[in-house]
Amino acid sequence: MQLIRIVGVVFFLAFLTPFIDKRLGKISGYLYALLPALLFTLLLKQLPDIIDRHFIIQSIDWFPLLHVHLSFYLDGLSLLFALLITGMGTLVFIYSGYYMQHYPMRGRFYFYILLFMGAMLGLVLANNLITLFLFWEITSFSSFLLIGFNHERPEARAAALQALLITGFGGLAMLAGFVLLGNVAGSYELTDLLQDGAVVKGSKMYMPLVLLILAGAFTKSAQFPFHFWLPGAMEAPTPVSAYLHSATMVKAGIYLLARLQPILGGTDLWQFSLGLAGAMTMLVGAYFAFTQFDLKKILAYTTISALGMLVLLVGIGTELAITAMVIFLIVHSLYKGALFMIAGAIDKTVGTRDIRHLGGMWPVMPVAAVATFLTLFSMAGLPPFLGFIGKEVIYDAKVQAPEIAVYLAILAVAANIFMVAVAFLFGHGVFFGKKKDPPKIPREPAIPLLIGPVVLSVTSLFMGIYPAILTQPLVLPAIDAVNASPVKLHIQLWHGLNLVFLLSVITVTLGLTLFFFRKPATKALRKFNQRYFKIEFADLFRKLVESFLSFTKRHTEVVQHGYHRFYLMLIFIVSSLLVWYQIYHTRGWGFEANWEEVPFYLIGISLLIITAALGAVFTRSRLVAIILLGVIGYAMAFIFILYGAVDVAITLILVETLVLVLFVMVVYHLPSYMPKYSRPTSRIRDGIIALVFGGFMTALVLKAEFIKISPPISDYFLKEAFTKGHGRNIVNVILVDFRGLDTMGETVVLMIAAIGVFSLLKLKPKKKKEE
Repeated sequence: MQLIRIVGVVFFLAFLTPFIDKRLGKISGYLYALLPALLFTLLLKQLPDIIDRHFIIQSIDWFPLLHVHLSFYLDGLSLLFALLITGMGTLVFIYSGYYMQHYPMRGRFYFYILLFMGAMLGLVLANNLITLFLFWEITSFSSFLLIGFNHERPEARAAALQALLITGFGGLAMLAGFVLLGNVAGSYELTDLLQDGAVVKGSKMYMPLVLLILAGAFTKSAQFPFHFWLPGAMEAPTPVSAYLHSATMVKAGIYLLARLQPILGGTDLWQFSLGLAGAMTMLVGAYFAFTQFDLKKILAYTTISALGMLVLLVGIGTELAITAMVIFLIVHSLYKGALFMIAGAIDKTVGTRDIRHLGGMWPVMPVAAVATFLTLFSMAGLPPFLGFIGKEVIYDAKVQAPEIAVYLAILAVAANIFMVAVAFLFGHGVFFGKKKDPPKIPREPAIPLLIGPVVLSVTSLFMGIYPAILTQPLVLPAIDAVNASPVKLHIQLWHGLNLVFLLSVITVTLGLTLFFFRKPATKALRKFNQRYFKIEFADLFRKLVESFLSFTKRHTEVVQHGYHRFYLMLIFIVSSLLVWYQIYHTRGWGFEANWEEVPFYLIGISLLIITAALGAVFTRSRLVAIILLGVIGYAMAFIFILYGAVDVAITLILVETLVLVLFVMVVYHLPSYMPKYSRPTSRIRDGIIALVFGGFMTALVLKAEFIKISPPISDYFLKEAFTKGHGRNIVNVILVDFRGLDTMGETVVLMIAAIGVFSLLKLKPKKKKEE
């Protein structure tokens, strides 16, 4: 299997979507679904080989000197994520075919989401850290475009920018961590790093590289306190929300942590950081989900809670915890994708997502209701769904966690109580209760909107009933990859009467109790939030950004004030001080000058240049100053002729002649004499700066003449000009061959400038039409 082609074909099709959509119209979304379906089938065929530990590694040299390769790696973990991305992608495209059919920018939407899919596939299949970072940043960029797709809405633009800034900041921090990790291990290849975990953990750079990498993972997967960008991302169209939450962007951080667990895991720093962030995120997400009204916001906060749970399990790091993490990853992807599609279908059909305006829709939406409750039962962890197995294994992992088992069990039960209550609140609020008066007449959603929820809910049910047949083949290779060693696993629906089952019963009982007393509980919690949770992280972030922009604007006005002469003065002063400091500290270099060997005519030319320069400074005539500057240029051209650089001399003469003519033409309409605009103190200041700058240039040239740090590059040009450049004129060979790109760039700049000047000269103001 060519992994590079799998990623490449998605990107290739993404750039064809605008043209395809124009020709195929509303059916294009359904046809796009064939691509992820085909990729899902191809990847699924690799499962037997992966179970037998026949992994796929493919690489293309990119920057070999920097150990950066475009390399890809397919093992159990990357295969599981790739199957989730392509499988969910298939259902999302089918869903989008109907949901997005009337959107005016439908082709653009498919381009963005295919770009997003390709980036996620590249991310989970990457075997090189720098390659992984490249796709990581593409996911951030494409998610920015998707979240802000409805760009006419200020809320969408703000949410997209917020997500981009947070995940972008984390991505840059992660890149720094990758560079440190690669330097410590001597390689950026994951397959090499998996063999050097002990070396990395024993390095002095372990703490900074871990913290930097965690910054990237935590921001991407919305861990506390970076969790607030995820609810704002609900401004994206519902297909994006379903894809983003179930199988793509927010799972990227989980994938990274799981992938690096064998390399960085097992230390106190790793366990404490992931445990603290995961536990806080798990509780915060579950708690705030219970008090929301918008269906997508409810689901967004439950996603935050689930992500916290996954991070916490990776932090625990035991074999049982990794097993629970992998199972719950599948559980969450199935129920979250289905629920988001249901929320979007309800919004599309009924015209609102506000749970306060919904209710009593069971009779008119029987298929949607059945699919929803099958999914919600899995979310609540009820048998015989896969969610029940996931919850049992999670409780078992936390009960057996070293040292902090009691605390983790309490936190898990508390979070899951809210999740159970939210599940029943979602189902009851939409399909039962008192019938409300929504904006549109309720009816069964269209078949394309129901295919995804039905497939995902039934899959969750069958994977729970037949875990050994359907679930274990997917879970076992992924656990092997995270543990970096083979494990024995037997997944079953019933684990017997034990402490874990007791915790499950307590969770469901208390969750149902909270649901039945939802009105007083919700009212009390909202009052509690208003009193003790007055800080909105999104508002705080927005104010932080605004304060930063205001601060930079004030200081930019001081530094970037628009006075060109002060910019030059600052450059001259700083460079002079730095170079004089360096010359002072290297005063032992010294140099020898034999004035007897200097020709008398060269001394005469030098005196002419100095005299002309002084005359240009002190004259009050603009024309005289321009002529004296020309004298300086021609005198320097004569020096080049004396030393044999005829080509340079000719070029300089042409430039001086052209500049001289242009200057005369420019000052023709100005007064003949220059008034004294500057005060005596300003002229003294400018003179001192000029002397200091000119002095250091003179000293630098004299020092450089007698310092031989490395062989002169001129020897290389003398040797290679004819053999490689096929020319005897060394200057021409340098310009055309050795520095051909520089010369071409300079030529292009001159051409653009000439075109611009020509356009301005030819541009004539339009005559106003007479009224």
